[in-house]
Amino acid sequence: MKCDRLWTNARIATCSPSLAGLGVVEDGVVATSAGRIVWCGPRMAFDHAVTADETIDCGGRWITPGLIDCHTHLIFAGDRSDEFARRLTGETYADIARGGGGIVASMRATRAARPADLHDMAERRLRAWRAEGVTTVEIKSGYGLDAVTECSILATARALGAHGAMRVMSTYLGAHAVPPDQGRASYLDLVCDHMIPRIAQENLADAVDGFCETIAFTATEIDRVLTAARAQHLPVKLHADQLSDSGGAALAARFTALSADHLEYAADAGLEAMAAVGTVAVVLPGAYYVLRESKAPPIASMRRAGCTIAIATDCNPGTSPIMSLRLAAHMACVFFGLTFDEAWRGITLNAAAALGIAAETGSIEIGKSCDLAIWDAENLAEILAWIGPAPLHQRVLKGRDV
Repeated sequence: MKCDRLWTNARIATCSPSLAGLGVVEDGVVATSAGRIVWCGPRMAFDHAVTADETIDCGGRWITPGLIDCHTHLIFAGDRSDEFARRLTGETYADIARGGGGIVASMRATRAARPADLHDMAERRLRAWRAEGVTTVEIKSGYGLDAVTECSILATARALGAHGAMRVMSTYLGAHAVPPDQGRASYLDLVCDHMIPRIAQENLADAVDGFCETIAFTATEIDRVLTAARAQHLPVKLHADQLSDSGGAALAARFTALSADHLEYAADAGLEAMAAVGTVAVVLPGAYYVLRESKAPPIASMRRAGCTIAIATDCNPGTSPIMSLRLAAHMACVFFGLTFDEAWRGITLNAAAALGIAAETGSIEIGKSCDLAIWDAENLAEILAWIGPAPLHQRVLKGRDV
């Protein structure tokens, strides 16, 4: 057999679901051809008759799957740092949102920005993800709340992915808030009857999301949004049960959503319904931390129900201004009690499942895209335990150094 590239002398955390724990392979080898993994395993079992165009001696470094951030809002303009100071005086997220801040403040700034500027700002932000070994990121719209700006945000996400340095999954989040310049009913008509069909026709999004919460949209309204998405054969996701038990988890399960995210107030019955249909529970410790919430997601109930748990940054300008997936995983362990193995799976294979691409990436297995992070670390714990610059040696996407 001939392969393109061969990584040798490595310690590999495959994150393969068919192996125990994180599927660690000592003294391992990864072989790739045409951007796909064609072999992964211990050196002693490798067929040394295989030749490669390039062989890389990893010097005993760790190789993990490229990291995956499955929930971000990183295309936006403006700054909402003042909200941090306001919350320190006692104002709540809901207070600020009802007073014209929050999502609506970002909407105004984003509408006023030129598409080229939105692209450049997002590209600069993405450098932080690349420096941390992230190879796949999801980007939501939702800061335009009109047809022109929402499509511009999604087109920008597509353009960022086309650069080839990052796999970008785009999600339409028109049902993020009601814009102040439009009535509630007419805006839902725009989202469901115009925007979702257009986005599907123009292939601008990989999924549709909605914010099911007291300060956003009711379960009945989100039901209409998800129904419209399904009619266009678009997968769905959901911001669910962040500030109250609004039935979001159960609603996500009813639509076999890829994921339900936040879930601080999710009921056990909703989590059980999610587990039964394979909807991933995405926890977002950044928002929990920044908003100084006291109620953590019910991780024990998720485990009992058998939910797949993923972790994401929820990077956004107001409630989770965090651009470190490693920090999000660290927080999920410290604040929510996730185990070390749960955290690693939460930012690799399970995050891929939350985006509907677990067959493509998220673990180091034969047939999958060769998306790797190679680390200058003595052990895997070091990568998540330290807060600060990542000990990243090399990032590989589809078999290429990026």
